[in-house]
Parts: sequence; structure tokens; C-alpha cells
Amino acid sequence: MTIHAVLPVLLTVACASEGLAAGAVTNETQIPPYTLPDPLVCRDGTRVADARMWREKRRPELLRLFESEMYGRTLLGKPESLRFVLREEKKDARGGKATRLRVGVLFEGKEDGRQMELLVYLPNRVKGPVPVFLGFNFDGNYTTTDEPDIPLARHFAMGLYANRLVKNTPTEAGRGIHREMWQYDLALERGYGVVTAGYGEVEPDADGRWREGPRGLGPEPGAKDWGCLGAWAWASSRALDYLESNPRVDAKRVALIGFSRLGKAALWAGAQDERFALVVSNNSGAGGAALSKRVFGETVDNLTGKLGRWFCPDFRQYANNEASLPMDQHELAALIAPRPLLIASATEDLWSDPKGEFLGGLGADPVYRLLGTDGLARNEWPAPGQLVDSRIGYFLRAGKHDVTREDWQAMLAYADRHFRQ
Repeated sequence: MTIHAVLPVLLTVACASEGLAAGAVTNETQIPPYTLPDPLVCRDGTRVADARMWREKRRPELLRLFESEMYGRTLLGKPESLRFVLREEKKDARGGKATRLRVGVLFEGKEDGRQMELLVYLPNRVKGPVPVFLGFNFDGNYTTTDEPDIPLARHFAMGLYANRLVKNTPTEAGRGIHREMWQYDLALERGYGVVTAGYGEVEPDADGRWREGPRGLGPEPGAKDWGCLGAWAWASSRALDYLESNPRVDAKRVALIGFSRLGKAALWAGAQDERFALVVSNNSGAGGAALSKRVFGETVDNLTGKLGRWFCPDFRQYANNEASLPMDQHELAALIAPRPLLIASATEDLWSDPKGEFLGGLGADPVYRLLGTDGLARNEWPAPGQLVDSRIGYFLRAGKHDVTREDWQAMLAYADRHFRQ
């Protein structure tokens, strides 16, 4: 399937190139020709004939490919020692709109072991179990809100998106700095809960520190075993384990969300754990929703250089060699089928290749249709501001690499469409 024939060649939105690596391709006319593998053709050449064949043969085959060639095999399941500890319950949070919980998820069952703390907001106006958005944040829960009684994070923080830190240590100056990315009140007013945790508490986003996270609980990772993205994806499933235990949460309606590198992790988590009812990838780019073989913006070489810790070591063999990849990101999107998948992009985020993200969704369309749902309702890249709310959804926002109120409005509208109709 040659994608060049599907969409117009010219990039039609205004884009900024600030922050792009030297030599990065940002012009549609400079993309080398490429051909995508057909998601419905098995490695032995057999075409997938029906849903049973997808489920029993092709889907497991694709999962193994992404494990061995990209994200790595997850070497740890749900720990027998996993324990949840309620550290706080505040029933009148956010001006009475929410019940706020702080929940320790103890991977080793002990307070001084590997863990993460969930910050949970549940709407007070809804009496029954509520649908929930779940996702990791950058730099700690206290950065997502200006509420003064959320404790300062004590874990590693990366200092991303304007939160400048000294020696990766959270400080009071960061309180609420990412609150625009987390539109708690908007979600609560619509009847949704929101759950988050600092990804740096699960595992530091730094070279050589894998033993501090869940990867340190299992055997030492090898060339085809999990990287940071795998660890963060694994922790998403542990958060869902907790949500299944909370009677105020409708665990059958949990939307897993992720932005940037955490959008990559959300897609991988959603592909592996089919309990997630809906997945949202926001500006996930290369290694996320964007096609690798398109070689636009961020590339495999970029990903496997300074950021190689995110992936399995063997992924490096495809740097400047994307044509030899035996799979591509449209097949990652297909692994979420037939569950709803929303891919969100931004016009100026060239590094994440917004058009390539759209094409990643479009390439998964045949799998969704084989499984009896609609796929992506548009075959041409839409203009900014238009939510495509089909089973594979797409939303393009005008602007830069970010999560904004407009993105949340699109996510909520998409969730309403698939959770409440």
C-alpha cells in the first residue's frame, strides 16, 4: 500500500520549524518513496480473511514484532505483591466539584519500594460509576494543579515544557505549571473523572536508571527487552488495576491518554492491554502514531540516539534504515482495534509529523472495518479544528506541541460519542 497516492503531496498548513534537528525533513516533496506493509497480510504471505484469523494469528504476530523490534518485551506481569494505599480523601475538592484521592500504587507492596502516587478526581454530581481519563504527567502531580495542599513531588522530574529544575528536583516554583494541560474542571463538569501520576516516579527518564523502576523488579533487560516506554506502559496497566478496585469508577470506560513521549507509551499500553476502552494519542509523533517509513521530522535515528533508553536496544538497527522495518505505526494503531482510538496533532508540530500521525490512523482503517466497525471517516487530511469522531478519530489543532483546552474539548466530545451513545 503506497500512501503517497492517498493524500495530497503538499503540506497545506503553516508550520514552524523551531527546535527541529539539523537536516530534518519538513517538506513533503523531500520525503523518499516508501511502501507500508499491509496490516492484513501475515508474514508468511497469508491474507487475513476474518476476525478470527486476525485475533488468533495476525494480531499476536504484530505484537511480537513490536516487542522484538521496537518497544521490547515486557518482562513483568501484575506483581503478586501489588498493593493500593489510600493516602488522602478530600470530598470537597475544586470548590466542591470533586472528590480528590491520593492513592499509592505500591509495586512491591511496601511504602519504601517502587511505586507511583495517583492523583484522582471524581465528579461529585454523578452518583454512579463514572468514566475516567487516565494518563501520566510530566514532573509530578503538583504541577498539574495550583491547589496548595497537593504535596511537592519527591521523585525524579525531567523539567519539561517550561518547568526548569535544578538536578531534576521538584520545587515549589513548579506548582501548577502544567495546569493548562490538565483541564480537570472541564472534565468534571462533563461527568468524567481524571487520574494522573508523574511518569518520573514510575521510572526516571534518564540513562542508566532502569533499576529504579519496574524493570528493576525483573531480569535484566536484553537486546529485545523493554525500555522506558515499556515501563511506563506497564505502569498504566497497574493504574487500571487500581481503578478496577474503586466502585466509583466505571472500569469498562477508562480512556488512556498520553502526550508526546507519553503518547507513545499510551499507544503501546493500549495495544498490549485490551482493558483500556479508548486510547488517545496526542502529538506522539515518531515511535507513536506517525509513520516511521515516511521519514519526516523526528526519525528512528533521532529516537535511538540520546533517547535510545525508551526502546529496546535492537531498535537501533533501523536508524537511517526505516525501509527495512518489518512493521510500521499504522499496525500499532491497528492493535487497538476495534476499540476507539483518537489521534490528535498540531499544525506547527513538524517534529511530530502531524500528517504522518493522520496517515498512521488511516493505515489502520482496513483492520477496523474487517472487525465490523467503521475506521477513519476521512481519507484526506482535515483542516484544523475539525474533529473526526469515527472509530479511528482524528483532531488537528492549530498551534504548537502542547495539550490545550481545545484538545480537551475534542477528547471529551470524542469520549461522549463512544462512551455515551
